[in-house]
Amino acid sequence: MHLLKTFHRSLAIACLVGATTGSMPLADGLPRPFGSAASAAEKQAPAKQPDPALLTLDRIFNSSELAAAGYAATWQGTGTAYEKLEKSQHDVGGQDIVRYDAESGARSIIVPSTLLVPDGGSRPLTVESYAWSDDRSLLLIYTNSKRVWRRNTRGDYWLLDRGSHELRKLGGDAQPSTLMFATIAPSGDRVAYVRNNNIYVEDLRSHKITRLTDSESSDVINGTFDWVYEEELGLRNGYRWSPDGSRIAYWQIDSRDVRAVTLVNNTSGLYPKTVEIKYPKVGQQNSVCRVGVIPATGGETRWMEIPGDPRDHYVARMDWAGNSHELNLQQLNRLQNTNRVMLADAQIGRTKVILTERDEAWVNVHDELFWTEDKAHFTWLSERDGWRHVYLASRSGAVTKLVTPGAYDVVELLRYDESNSTAYFIASPDNPTQRYLFRARLGEPAVRLTPADQDGTHTYRLSANGEFAIHSYSSFDRPPVTDLIRMEGHESLRVLADNKKLAAKLDKLHREPVEFLRVDVGDGVALDGWCIKPPKRERDRKYPLLVHVYGEPAGQTVLDRWGGSRYLWHQMLAQQGYVVMSFDNRGTPAPRGRSWRKSIYRQVGIIAPQEQAAAVRNILAERSYLDPDRVGVWGWSGGGSMTLNAMFKFPELYSTGISIAPVPNMRYYDTIYQERYMGLPGSNAKAYVEGSPINFAHQLEGNLLLVHGTGDDNCHYQTTELLINELVRHNKPFTMMAYPNRTHAIREGTNTTRHLYALMTSYLHQNLPPGAKK
Repeated sequence: MHLLKTFHRSLAIACLVGATTGSMPLADGLPRPFGSAASAAEKQAPAKQPDPALLTLDRIFNSSELAAAGYAATWQGTGTAYEKLEKSQHDVGGQDIVRYDAESGARSIIVPSTLLVPDGGSRPLTVESYAWSDDRSLLLIYTNSKRVWRRNTRGDYWLLDRGSHELRKLGGDAQPSTLMFATIAPSGDRVAYVRNNNIYVEDLRSHKITRLTDSESSDVINGTFDWVYEEELGLRNGYRWSPDGSRIAYWQIDSRDVRAVTLVNNTSGLYPKTVEIKYPKVGQQNSVCRVGVIPATGGETRWMEIPGDPRDHYVARMDWAGNSHELNLQQLNRLQNTNRVMLADAQIGRTKVILTERDEAWVNVHDELFWTEDKAHFTWLSERDGWRHVYLASRSGAVTKLVTPGAYDVVELLRYDESNSTAYFIASPDNPTQRYLFRARLGEPAVRLTPADQDGTHTYRLSANGEFAIHSYSSFDRPPVTDLIRMEGHESLRVLADNKKLAAKLDKLHREPVEFLRVDVGDGVALDGWCIKPPKRERDRKYPLLVHVYGEPAGQTVLDRWGGSRYLWHQMLAQQGYVVMSFDNRGTPAPRGRSWRKSIYRQVGIIAPQEQAAAVRNILAERSYLDPDRVGVWGWSGGGSMTLNAMFKFPELYSTGISIAPVPNMRYYDTIYQERYMGLPGSNAKAYVEGSPINFAHQLEGNLLLVHGTGDDNCHYQTTELLINELVRHNKPFTMMAYPNRTHAIREGTNTTRHLYALMTSYLHQNLPPGAKK
């Protein structure tokens, strides 16, 4: 095994295991040379109380001292009450399900933890989530979960009968933690779930278990999804009960002809283990996807007659169309520039297209499709006029009415009230870094409902009747506050989580308020950005600049909301003498209109690095306190790729970069994401080359730290190894840290997150020295 060793710039790679080049970080984030021991005086000195004004890695990553509290609650029925899990006052480790009246706040325990103790057990179940039957007589409990790709979607399910107090585990002789997505039938007499890629229905009276699907191959998946459908289309639960409970509609994914990537786990035993994942890379064959309907009692599946090659189309959404005899489908073509909305006859399988959405770049699938009460119309979001707006479409497919006119984007539709033709939605017409609640009556100007004195980012969980909402808001420098509001007048009825203790700790920190800004990058384009400055900056001194970058269509970095531990780490760096900034280039999903978001089509990795570099150049020219010889950049995932593009394409500008879990060659990423924004490689070969940083590795001049988890199922370690080969081929020195068997998040295992940020901090201190210089 390699301990840390630094090679001179004339050599090639510095391999890191356990720390960063030549030093290990102290608790305060400052470096100590490797091998140096604490002095005898240091060992004998009494432990110092941490300075509440200073941030340290341990305060941020090794304790919950600076963690913000959230408020997890769900609305009951029509919305006159909400409920949540709370620690039991009687059972150690137990949880009660507690009801709160929305109007009065009156609290009552509706399911005490004492009812959740299995026969023969001594402790109540640990409730991870739960769901009610429609009549609330049955409680479905999810526990003992295991991770599948991103989330813990495989576990055990128990059913509590509130009348008899019977608590029973579902699944018969199923192995522990093997059931997925259990749901109670609308009729309340059966439960469906997925187990080992097949769908089962369990009768709650007879306890008979019926296997509805019969795939024997692990590559034929019923009722859930393969890797790429889950990752890029956000699909996990792959079946739906009909409203009358007589049938189940489901997706089937056949990945037998999809090639696999192999991940190697070297740390789980004496010999390595391999894991194969079906993963369609750019230009390669996708899974075959189809949708079927089967009687809930068992029988033959009726497959829907969906047009087109199922390997080159995606059934991105499916649900019952407001009744028990029709399905509503959204089908994307492989280029994802056409979304066909279909109605499918569940009895005979015949489909008809009722609405087609097209775009010269790409289109999106929609989860904000709400049916009117008579099921004759539904809401539809479209960018057809240049902004993302809410429309009403008829069941026949005609887009009949524009609900939200104006030069602004609807970020999220929360509710459509057909009684007064009013949409409630999140938007921010004047500031794309913020989010507020608006209301618009059909065709009328939008009215902001969020109070004018509450800046930042706001989220709302509306009750079913639209009278109340659980409202959370935060800003860049302030942690979230959650309260219950009456929608009429946005009246706050009670605070549910205030984070006052955290806010008080933050007030003691040495920090400057964040500065939000816009920087001109030419051709009439101005990028939003933020700037964190060192507290008590010295005049006539220059400071190093660290740029945090993402820059891809999947997310923004410039948002006026609480950023948690990453924000605190940036503030720690500012306390140590860094200026930290971030910019959102075109192509990020900011609410700045369709042309802003889609101007990068077929040019990912080309336009964004140019605009990021232009922003940095202009900022350096405008701000004399920045040192142009000390400019660093760091990013993760797409931001890791952007960091590589910055370091390789603009070596005269960036002297130090930290690239975490990048994709150095876009051809190695998955079909759905990369082809959506770049098209197929055969028709856009030149841009795939120009946008992939691996093809510019020979231009590296500065200090580069590569970090990757070897168990990354998303942006594969393979791609970083290919980049290593390219850097070696051109005799380019760099530094590297591989985290064994860690995923894309690099958080598994004891101390991993703290170690990663210590590594990054020390690398910056060595290669982008902090503090003021004349």
